[in-house]
Amino acid sequence: MKLIKLMTTAAAVAVLGAGAAAAQTLEDVKERGTLQCGVTTGLAGFAAPNDEGEWEGFDVDFCRAVSAAIFGDPDMVGYTPTTAKERFTALQSGEIDLLARNTTWTLSRDVNLGFEFVGVNYYDGQGFMVRRDLGVDSALELDGASVCIQTGTTTELNLADFFRTNNMSFEPVTVDTSDQAREAYEAARCDVYTTDASGLAAQRSSMSDPAAHKILPEIISKEPLGPLVRHGDNQWGDINRWVLNALITAEELGVTSENVDDMLDAENPEIRRLLGSEGELGAMLGLPNDFAYNAIKMVGNYGEIFEKHIGVNTPLGLERGLNALWKDGGILYSPPFR
Repeated sequence: MKLIKLMTTAAAVAVLGAGAAAAQTLEDVKERGTLQCGVTTGLAGFAAPNDEGEWEGFDVDFCRAVSAAIFGDPDMVGYTPTTAKERFTALQSGEIDLLARNTTWTLSRDVNLGFEFVGVNYYDGQGFMVRRDLGVDSALELDGASVCIQTGTTTELNLADFFRTNNMSFEPVTVDTSDQAREAYEAARCDVYTTDASGLAAQRSSMSDPAAHKILPEIISKEPLGPLVRHGDNQWGDINRWVLNALITAEELGVTSENVDDMLDAENPEIRRLLGSEGELGAMLGLPNDFAYNAIKMVGNYGEIFEKHIGVNTPLGLERGLNALWKDGGILYSPPFR
């Protein structure tokens, strides 16, 4: 019994030691001078290089907000494009510090793969897109269709479940990247393109004739998309979680990139705590107390980021829907800054 207890204690010490060794991402990022962020290989509105080769988009701006919170500069970021199959290996291996790549939060990814989702930045669901001349109005009319799909995604599993549940068959046309899926679909190698509804809107906006394609009404899954980090470094998880919460809270409280300086002396004490003009919340994270101020000032609040990259006045034309604030009929909600 004593030997068993001794081995158990030794194992526990080893686990604690491994956790302590892992708990240094912030220091590594500071020493390197850049945040290494994993993004898609290119998805309009979410993460793609512009004409100058600079990465921009909804997910990119989360990376920029974390950089602003740490360095006081949103551009201290290196971007690593990853496919659906590569993204988890890149995070597990330490090639990237953070994955902000339209990734669905699931139990197995959270637990079995050893990741920590820091929150949901886009509530989505899987849909289907077809050419209008196919004459299809519902996903229930797709029996026998060929379907373009990315490998290594929850989309594959959801697709199989949907067709099986509805006693239909399909022919998969598998590809590695979203661009390859769009190209295969446009080349008529498949009848249907399926992925998250936001991704369908993004890909349709990049097509030569977006009006020739329609997204069918059925949404067949829950896809809570969010940034994630590795297990084992609670401080790093907290930093990314509270940067995301800061962007949401700023919109809740009416703090924008334009008025944030005027809000430093606001009467609302939560605004002052958020912006670091009162309290020591930043110090609790190992960051400057004005970490959220810098993220909001340099990148914008959640609503500003949404409308700039994927909102109704962009080529994607996405309504806020579930991603509206809780007080506006959506489910977007941040814990309090206290």
